[in-house]
Amino acid sequence: MAGERREELLELAYAYVRSHGITELSLRPLAASIGSSPRVLLFLFGSKDGLVRALLDRARADELALLRSLPSAAGLAAATEAVWGWLSDETHRPLLRLWLEAYARSLVDPAGPWSSFAAATVADWLTVLAGAQPPSSRDTPDAVARRTAALAILRGALLDLLATGDTARTTAAVRLQVGSL
Repeated sequence: MAGERREELLELAYAYVRSHGITELSLRPLAASIGSSPRVLLFLFGSKDGLVRALLDRARADELALLRSLPSAAGLAAATEAVWGWLSDETHRPLLRLWLEAYARSLVDPAGPWSSFAAATVADWLTVLAGAQPPSSRDTPDAVARRTAALAILRGALLDLLATGDTARTTAAVRLQVGSL
């Protein structure tokens, strides 16, 4: 029963932080918004840090689901374009703002509940992009550099897109750079 309630509240809290952010998360407004109490949240998640870790794990699960859905045999350029198609879809902006917030926080607060979030997501993305490269050359320095460049293109364009909302310009830039992969 507690496990079901924990999952239900986690999903509600996840929807809340996608709309309100996670950096300045306060238990009282969160609990009121999702029909719970701070005490219940603390009981189910152990602490506020435990809740934040659970929310970051939930966000990472969405990210990993995206990564698993990519066409792996299409090649690095096609995989990069497919990822950009997902990243530039306006319906994903709340998740991507949450991801960016957690990514940045893990860089400036590496000891907190955010620890290793950024490094783990880099590893996740590089692993998926490696799957889009031919197995025979996947581990060469050139292949590693190409998938790192693809990730840099995606992350840079995503930051710009989130800052400006200019999908046409950032998509054109991604397409231009994908040709170099």
